[in-house]
Amino acid sequence: MTVGDVADVLSAVCLIAGALLSLVAGIGLVRFPDVLSRMHAATKPQVLGLLLILIGVGLRLSTSGDWTTLLLVGVFQLATAPIAAHLVGRAAYRARRCETEELVVDELAERPVHHHGE
Repeated sequence: MTVGDVADVLSAVCLIAGALLSLVAGIGLVRFPDVLSRMHAATKPQVLGLLLILIGVGLRLSTSGDWTTLLLVGVFQLATAPIAAHLVGRAAYRARRCETEELVVDELAERPVHHHGE
């Protein structure tokens, strides 16, 4: 088995795993019941899925310009997804779209409330 064959196999594994994680994220967005659960599904598996896809594509590319572009996409995704999820969570909380009794600690309340195991 040559180095190219190993790179092909690793690339295929990364692409398939990334696609499956992105699919799971999409299913979670449709199936989860509330905003906070959907927010979790939109960030965690989707970001890891995209990073795996970028790695899979990167294994087949050869120029440093291609790798630089893939690296920038990955860095921007890692930087923006948590911030966007945080802002969506806060907006949902302020619009009263969250079930606050499901929260373990409500840090956005006027006085922090501990719901479970008080």
